[in-house]
Amino acid sequence: MKLIFYFLLLFTLYSCGTNPYRASEKSQKTQLKSLKETVSKKDTLGLGSGIKSEFISTVNFNLRKPNYIILHHTAQDSIQQTLKTFTLVEKQVSAHYVIADNGDIVQMLNDYLRAWHAGASTWGKTTDINSISLGIELDNNGIEPFSELQIKSLLALLAKLKKDYNIPTQNIIGHSDIAPKRKTDPSMLFPWKLLAENGYGVWTDPIIRVAPENFNAEMALRIIGYDTKNLPDAIKSFKLHFIQTEVDSVLDQKTIDAIYDIYLKQ
Repeated sequence: MKLIFYFLLLFTLYSCGTNPYRASEKSQKTQLKSLKETVSKKDTLGLGSGIKSEFISTVNFNLRKPNYIILHHTAQDSIQQTLKTFTLVEKQVSAHYVIADNGDIVQMLNDYLRAWHAGASTWGKTTDINSISLGIELDNNGIEPFSELQIKSLLALLAKLKKDYNIPTQNIIGHSDIAPKRKTDPSMLFPWKLLAENGYGVWTDPIIRVAPENFNAEMALRIIGYDTKNLPDAIKSFKLHFIQTEVDSVLDQKTIDAIYDIYLKQ
């Protein structure tokens, strides 16, 4: 009964007579009902070969807890276009939150559920980022600055999510970090330094120390989390985040020192 009650709480959705997304709300309710039925099943394993199995209900469980926040830009022309995209079944893409240019926030999925925002991506040894993360999309086409109101709302949202789920500071990263070459969001115009100054993500020190002569930059990138199977792509993704004035795959001394600085913060 506790499990059923918990899932019923997830069914509470906002609606009104003029809501253009009523169809997607109905579809989400249906999917949640299906999930409730799936996790409530008490089938035996049915292994055969004379092996006896039974289901005895434990009381010690909960839903998944997000441990990362992945930031994106929508790469679309308006928040209305993004909301439409995220409410069409055939698009197979979603996020937990979308933040409009004017600072308005739209929540599209309960934090405990798994959104489809990261795609094929890797961070450290994790290859299923969707299962451990929250996805936040910023209404931005990728070639324009982010608005002050938008970043203000993002900071407020990050403050709440980081506190609610005890998310480590270094686990607030971008789509480009987890998908080198394939993705560039939230773009070279995103204010990562400002976020880090407020406690969301890491940034290099004002004065960066010189890396030791025997410092292995590729290994350090892997320890930070980057997929280095294609090292030039990993370097470019790192610079897209931390050296935004020089977004290329050149591993010069400045880049090596920056990698060393971020490596020390892990």
